[in-house]
Amino acid sequence: MHANVGDSIRIRGRVVGQPDRRARIIEVHGKDGAPPYLVRADNGEVTLVLPGSDCTIETPQGLIRS
Repeated sequence: MHANVGDSIRIRGRVVGQPDRRARIIEVHGKDGAPPYLVRADNGEVTLVLPGSDCTIETPQGLIRS
């Protein structure tokens, strides 16, 4: 997985009816865009994310990386 500051991460809901979560990447801690990522959610919460197979990266232009 590869991401840049300003990209968004989308984490799919794990059970039926659970909404997807999205957050903006504010820091990339891995080499050459690799995880972990420091992200800020819409509610302002900041957390460190190690994305799994349920995650995708979305660029500001709308491109999707997985």
